[in-house]
Formats: sequence, structure tokens, C-alpha cells
Amino acid sequence: MTHYTIIPEEEYWAQPEVEQMYSEVEMGGLLMQVRMEPGNRATIIRLLRCNLEDYLNPLLAPGSKFYICQC
Repeated sequence: MTHYTIIPEEEYWAQPEVEQMYSEVEMGGLLMQVRMEPGNRATIIRLLRCNLEDYLNPLLAPGSKFYICQC
């Protein structure tokens, strides 16, 4: 299928409803993009800033879930 438009490609393919569900959380020197869920739970989407060894940690793999303390 071919779609001709004058809208820029980035805007055409953007999914703002999906991007709004994500937030950034920093814990223990790690900056992660997470999806917030009910009950103060978060699911890791990707690591944004961390050490190289952190990519091998199975607890920090995308899809891992953890609780965020609202202290």
C-alpha cells in the first residue's frame, strides 16, 4: 500500500498515546524508561544511562517488573 501525504514521516508514524504511558525513573545511578502500572509497579522498557555490566543483569532486562516506593 502506498500512502502519499505532505505530513512529515516522523509525525505520521508518531504514537503519542504510547509515548505518554512511559516515564523515566532513576534508581541507584541507573536511568530507565519505564511503563507505570497500578499499585506503584513499573515495567522496564529500556535502560537509558547505566554501566555496561548492567545490561547483563537479568533483573534489569526489558520486561522486568519492580515496585516504586512513594516515600
